[in-house]
Amino acid sequence: MTRSTLIYLIEDDSDIVTLVTQELERFGHQVKAFRTGSQAEVALRQQQPDVCIVDLGLPDMDGLSLVRDLTSRDRIGVMILSGRDSLPDRVLGLELGADDYVSKPFDPRELVARINSIIRRLNKSTRQTHRAPDADAAHQQACFDRWVYQPATLTLRCDPDEETVLSAGEAELLMQLLRHPKVILSREQLLRDQDEAFDRSIDVRMSRIRKKIEQNPRSPRLIKTIYGMGYMLTTDVEWSQGKT
Repeated sequence: MTRSTLIYLIEDDSDIVTLVTQELERFGHQVKAFRTGSQAEVALRQQQPDVCIVDLGLPDMDGLSLVRDLTSRDRIGVMILSGRDSLPDRVLGLELGADDYVSKPFDPRELVARINSIIRRLNKSTRQTHRAPDADAAHQQACFDRWVYQPATLTLRCDPDEETVLSAGEAELLMQLLRHPKVILSREQLLRDQDEAFDRSIDVRMSRIRKKIEQNPRSPRLIKTIYGMGYMLTTDVEWSQGKT
């Protein structure tokens, strides 16, 4: 990492706080710990971190509510750290927009590796993946179907009254599709380019993108699933200069 990253740890177990904090600080990260979701929300109004690690079993609120709030903010990575290890909990956490899900008990070194992966993905989204092919302007935008995507701000716009901001993971996935319209991209390709550890997360993020751009996400028209092969963006993409 080229700079110290700020990580908020929202966790009420003091032993886990000590363990995670020591391990992250050993690798150069700055950590601020909060025992409750309310404490974290106050801190978020004052300073935005790079990544939040959220326990789902908080004493004052459902951790999933906090995750939902965090993923609505721009450019914050979110990791869920939870004792809930069921598949439905994992899928729900990812569907809410979390970048990763780590179950307790966990290996501290693996947790750090996953945090670093989230940070790399956030940095790559800002530096590289938001560039259109053969374009180096900061205000490039992609027009497809009725949508306009502005990579610099991770913003999708249908009309002046319909706008949504993507998470870093969603933005990377959409950019891969926009770079290769009418081309089938396998899960292996998407997984590799996303620098993501969970194959299932590709499906979850694709589902979230469809909910934002498809008129009927249950019967998608723009992003087709090619069974046994992968996904394909079915429409043409036109790159142009956005308004400055």
